[in-house]
Amino acid sequence: MTIAYVVEQLDTVTISAGSVIDEMDLMSPFVWQEGDLYRIMIRGVPHPLGPHDPTGIIARGESRDGLAFTMDPGLAITPGPGSEDMGGCEDPTVLLSGREYLVYYTGVDIARSQGCMILAAGPDLTALVKEDLVLKAPPGEGNIKEATLARTAAGDWRLFYEYAAQGASRIGIAGGPTAKGPWTVLPDPFGIREDSWDNWHLSTGPIWQVDGQDPVMFYNGATHDARWRIGWISFSRDFAQVTGRGLEPLLVPPPALSREATDIAFAASTVSEGDQIALYYSLEDRMLRRALIGRYSR
Repeated sequence: MTIAYVVEQLDTVTISAGSVIDEMDLMSPFVWQEGDLYRIMIRGVPHPLGPHDPTGIIARGESRDGLAFTMDPGLAITPGPGSEDMGGCEDPTVLLSGREYLVYYTGVDIARSQGCMILAAGPDLTALVKEDLVLKAPPGEGNIKEATLARTAAGDWRLFYEYAAQGASRIGIAGGPTAKGPWTVLPDPFGIREDSWDNWHLSTGPIWQVDGQDPVMFYNGATHDARWRIGWISFSRDFAQVTGRGLEPLLVPPPALSREATDIAFAASTVSEGDQIALYYSLEDRMLRRALIGRYSR
């Protein structure tokens, strides 16, 4: 069976004026559904970024249509007081586990030299407590960031993440019995392709799962000069094998608004929208978009 993923609609995602991340660059829009509401956590970055500014703060909001979000007056996650995230908080990933919210995010140290994976949790989005430093690379070995969580058919969990190796980004994976771990690092799930658009950098994207179908990750890949695109890759239901991978990017940025802009489309989250997949992503590290994607088989 051949699977095709087709972008069928593109929409702009907006946040309300006057929020705590007004005029900031916007990245990592993590959107999920609770009943009739769409909720969002999103990273805001001061623009321009000053030498003492955090590399990110994480705001929250909600929407009725999944496109226009009203932001809460307070922040969801802020830097500190621990040293692991004093330099910034980035890349939120949210999971509602029973009555508890789990938020995996990237903490950046005060020197902005290293990122690590941190878990915050709580019964309410306004009362999250930083619980655990989940994964951290040895000193000098770069960052661990961009969490993606998925449950296997057997009921255990996988934590995908981006890490740095030999001047490039790669995707790693860890396994655990629960959504909180404890996590054991496993062999990398897939690598770069030497002759393709993802021949140098790889970074995790969201995983879309439905019963009876192979889970698919909408991952981020780039060339040596960091031209980031969004592609797809599917896995067996235990995430032990790759079962399919798109030859070409699924989403490519439109022409940049200015020559100084970054050439980046970067996937962050998915929700089901009828029989389509709603993929939330950022452009140029400053604008938010949603793609409605159809899945076809033959």
